[in-house]
Amino acid sequence: MFLGHLKDMKEVPMNMEGAVKVFKKIAIGKDEGWDDYVMRVFRIEAGGHTPKHKHPWPHINYVIRGAGRLLIDGKDYSIEEGSVAFVPSNLVHQFKNDGNEDLELICIVPTKGEY
Repeated sequence: MFLGHLKDMKEVPMNMEGAVKVFKKIAIGKDEGWDDYVMRVFRIEAGGHTPKHKHPWPHINYVIRGAGRLLIDGKDYSIEEGSVAFVPSNLVHQFKNDGNEDLELICIVPTKGEY
């Protein structure tokens, strides 16, 4: 059993080459008893973006607040508060914040996807 609050969780810069103004919190993972998956919360400041990248695992996303763009496999999609996305394995993808406020989203990946 685990119960926490995002305001109490440590935020760190995204440790990936090409990430600009992207920060991450680990909300739930192995330390909280979820052995197979990790729930992360990303905050992308205005003008920031993740790198264009791909990996051999899928992920599920939910936009908590803000708005921006999600590039998946060469297609550009608008995302906003309440948007959900499933990004399949091995597709190039990128999150961009082209708005004026923070874009905050949940990202759930298999444990091997947390690096």
